[in-house]
Amino acid sequence: MAAMSRFTKDGKVRTEALPSTLQRSDEKAQDTFAATLDAAEEQYGDGERARRTAFASLKHGFEKVGDHWEPKEKKGPSDAQAAGGRGQARPTAGGVDANSSKQHLYDLARKLDVPGRSRMSKDELVEALQKANDRETRKAREQ
Repeated sequence: MAAMSRFTKDGKVRTEALPSTLQRSDEKAQDTFAATLDAAEEQYGDGERARRTAFASLKHGFEKVGDHWEPKEKKGPSDAQAAGGRGQARPTAGGVDANSSKQHLYDLARKLDVPGRSRMSKDELVEALQKANDRETRKAREQ
């Protein structure tokens, strides 16, 4: 049986039922995750598979920037794992849009004050952004 709906009777997302990074994100990101998670729980039950499905849907249109999610420049898979689908054993970029341009990744690294960013390759920027996002999320949770 699925968990209680993440929406109120008037259609608003119950933000307290969302992960902290989504609580700090815009309504569209919250709606995307909550609606997908509710549907996935009906299909798969309450558990890891439903949460992975909801995050996969979120990552298609949003990318993690620091401690929250922002709309992507271009919708689509964010990394090789997302492009390959279920059952594939490839690393995920953890919310970083690894398929975006190096310039976009560099701009995000500048926004998050990643040291050494000007000398990094695209893959190094993705890894550094994952670490910066994790760090910002930890700091936000401590507040």
